[in-house]
Amino acid sequence: MIESILDNNLITFLILLVSVGALVGLFIGLSVFLGPKRTSKVKDSPFECGWIVTTDAWRPFPIKYYLVAILFIIFDVEVAFLYPWAVSFGNLGMAGFISMMVFLAILFVGLYYAIKKRVLDWR
Repeated sequence: MIESILDNNLITFLILLVSVGALVGLFIGLSVFLGPKRTSKVKDSPFECGWIVTTDAWRPFPIKYYLVAILFIIFDVEVAFLYPWAVSFGNLGMAGFISMMVFLAILFVGLYYAIKKRVLDWR
C-alpha cells in the first residue's frame, strides 16, 4: 500500500494552520485596504458609556473588575462541565453523581468565601 504525505497528522495540521493563517491575513488586509478612512476628532476619541473622557487611559482600574471577571470565568467553566455530565448522567451511576456533587461543593465553598470577603460588593 502506498502512503500519502497527507497520512501524517502533523503535515495535515500544518497545512490547516497555514491556510487559516493565510485566510485571516487576507481578511485583515482587505479590511485595511477597503475599509472606511474618514476620521474625525469625535471618531478617534475613546467612548466609555456615554461619558466624556477627562482623564488619560493609563490610570489603573480597581481590582474589583478583575475579581468579578475571574469569578465569572470560573462559574462559566463550571457550567461547561455540567452539560456533558447532564447528558451522560444515566450512564455514570452513583459514582458520577457523587463526583459532580463534590465538584459543585468545592465551587460553592469558593463562592461562599468570595461573598464573605465581600468581593462582589461594589461600595
